Parts: sequence; structure tokens; C-alpha cells
Amino acid sequence: MSVRPLVQSLLDLFRSGNIKGFLARAQQAEPADLGDVMASLDESERVEVARALPRRLSGQALIAMSDEEDAEETLVALGPEDAAEVVDQMPDDDAADILGGLTPEDQERILTQVEDRTDVDALLKYGEDTAGGLMTTQMVVVQSTATAVEAIEAIRSQSEEDEEFIDVFVTDDHGHLVGILPIKRLLTSQPGRTVGQFMEEAAIRVGPDVDQEEVAHQMTRYNLSNLPVVDSSGRLLGRVTLDDVIHVVEEENTEDMLKFGGVSADEELTASWGDAVKSRLPWLYVNLATAFLAGAVVYVYQATIARNVALAVWMPIIAGMGGNAGTQALAVTVRRLAIGNIPAGRSAEVVGKEMLVGLINGLANGVAVALVAVLLGEGAILGLVVFLAMVGNLFVAGFAGALIPIVLERLDIDPAVASSIFVTTFTDVCGFLLLLGLAGWLLIH
Repeated sequence: MSVRPLVQSLLDLFRSGNIKGFLARAQQAEPADLGDVMASLDESERVEVARALPRRLSGQALIAMSDEEDAEETLVALGPEDAAEVVDQMPDDDAADILGGLTPEDQERILTQVEDRTDVDALLKYGEDTAGGLMTTQMVVVQSTATAVEAIEAIRSQSEEDEEFIDVFVTDDHGHLVGILPIKRLLTSQPGRTVGQFMEEAAIRVGPDVDQEEVAHQMTRYNLSNLPVVDSSGRLLGRVTLDDVIHVVEEENTEDMLKFGGVSADEELTASWGDAVKSRLPWLYVNLATAFLAGAVVYVYQATIARNVALAVWMPIIAGMGGNAGTQALAVTVRRLAIGNIPAGRSAEVVGKEMLVGLINGLANGVAVALVAVLLGEGAILGLVVFLAMVGNLFVAGFAGALIPIVLERLDIDPAVASSIFVTTFTDVCGFLLLLGLAGWLLIH
């Protein structure tokens, strides 16, 4: 793995024993660079660096590490007191993310030493893949009955704790979210006007149990920098920030990409070979079982192949082109399902479009393969067979690539996991049936 020059220089300073130079350079580094430094060290070195850095920088480095498991192990290895000091310097949502991966016993050993554990405790009770698990309780909040002057003073005092605030939330006397306060309106308002008179409605909000993928969808759809999280009564609990959503989008895309390849999303990218085999082997068995279907078609038509050996050349071409076309339709459809871009009642339109695309692509490719067959001296009849097989298989590929993920979605089965296996089987079986069946009909008889 290539290492950026700044990261390499920090590693060289540390490993040469120049701790003073290392600390001076680390003070100027970005958290992401410190995270890369930590990720490049072994466990004992990470602990040494975490103890040497100021607690604020140690927390930033652990948060920025690409492997959460390493961050959790390093935090535990620091010991309860040092770990608690690092946690105290972390934002509550980041602290909850790392502590959430520890055993209850390790969590408690660290949290008993934390100066104020209330916010972290509150976040730990939510699932890590929910809005409650993503949110931070650090917010700038004013009451709707406050005047413009009082609101400015409240924002000034609260911004000392939340230096990166963007939105100001407005609540009533009981903590229920009633609006968002635009800073421009606040600064241009008459000093005596109450916030409730010029705030904006907070129409977009989510509950703490909403899945993180839906949270990301809401924020990107409505272009939000913060998304308020409220309980069932509308009381403001926290906010999800844009940096959390970027992490979620990356995580979900990685998960979908792994699933699309028939790899369990539970398999870490840094997993051992044993874990990788355990995760992938079941899907390979499923793939093997479906491959026997395609093999059965070939077995049934083995006499046809024996009488015209040239068909063996065209079999992988027809099946392969169908598989590629099916994968294209599948990728588009799965993506549309993931972002909610297939409205209710429009599924037939989506399938119809992919079938039309498959038909047109089939005609174009069919002409090409027919010409090749004729130029190779295989005769016009074989050219017609491969033309019809190509057109038919790409048409079927468009149909299967669009319909199968939609059906799986309706059955509450993740289409990213199982679709590719079924689509490939569909195109292989249909490709072989079309090619060998047409050949038996037009060439042999």
C-alpha cells in the first residue's frame, strides 16, 4: 500500500525514536493522516502513539482509522483511565460508534471513568445502523419564545461546545422540535421579535429507529446538512450530520458491491482467508447448483453438438453475451431499487424498457455474429441460427435482469445478494436452449 509523504515522515519519526519531532509534526497533521499513521502500525505501536499524542489528537486518530476493529482494540489496550480521557475528547456520536463495538464489560470499565457519560449512554442504546446510532446530541437549540437578542446570546454560548454548527434548531418549552432558525433572518430581524415569528418549519425529520440507508436517502434527496432526530412525541433528540451520511453512503455502496459479487456483507475487507472462505463458499454452492441446469441443457443436446461441432464455438459466445446484457440490466434495476426510483405501479415500464434495449442490442449483435459465421464458411443457415439465438438471448437477458430483482424486492429478499446468480442461470439456460434447439430444428432436420 502506498503511503503519502506526510504519513511516511510521521512513521519515520516515530520509528526512529524521535518522539518530540513526531508530536510536533502530528500537531499539524489532519485527522485522516493520523488515522493512516495508526493503521500502518502494529497493536503495540498504536497504543504507544495513542499514549504519546494529546488526548484530543488520539481520539481524532482513532475515529479516522479505516478499520474500526483496530480502533476498538487500541482503545481497550490503553486501559480504562487513559481510554476514558480519550473518549472525553471525542464527539459523543464517534465515542458511541467505537464503544459500541466493545463487549459490555469493556464498555462499562471505560465509561465508569468518563467524566460525563450521559450523552454516550443515550446513544449506545440505539442500533449502530439507525438514525439514533448515527446522531450526535451536540446541537445549538433556542426556544421559540426567545427574542432575536436572546437567541443570538444563546447561540453564542452554545457554539463554544459545538464549534461546527450549521443549523439552529427551535424547540418549544417542552423540548419538541418546532422549526429551524435561518441565521440570515435572525441577524436581519428586529431585536424584540420572537424566534417563532420568523423561523422555518422543520418538515424533514426522522425517528431514532429509522435505518441509516433511509437517513442518507432523506439527506441527499432534500440536500440537508443536518437532519433532526425526534422521538415519537416530536421531542428533539439529536441530529445526523453530513459527514456521518458520507460514511453511510460509502458503507452501503461497499455492502451492495460485495453482495452483487456474491460475497456476504458481513465479510470484512481485511478478513482472514478462513473467514473469506466461510462467507463465500455457500454462494458458490448455490451457483454450482444452478450451473448444473445449464449443463443439463448441453447434455440433452449432446447429439446435436456431435453432429455439428461448430456449435460448441458459439455456445460460450451466446451465453456470455446474454450474461453481460443481463448484468447491465440488473445493475441499473438494483440501483433504481436502492434509491427508490421505481414508483409503485411502474415496474412493468422498467421491465419493458430493458426488454426493448435487449432486443435492439440483440439485433445489432446478432447481425455481427451472423456475418462472422458466414465469413468463416459456416453457411447461411448457421448464420441464421446464431442470429436468432443472440437476439432471443439478449431479449431474455433484459427481461430477467429487470424482473428478477423487482420480484426479489417484493418478496423481501435483498436483490443485490441473489439476483446475479439467477440472471446468469437464466441467460445461460436460454442461450443454450435457443442455440441448440434452433440448430436441431434448422440444421439437423
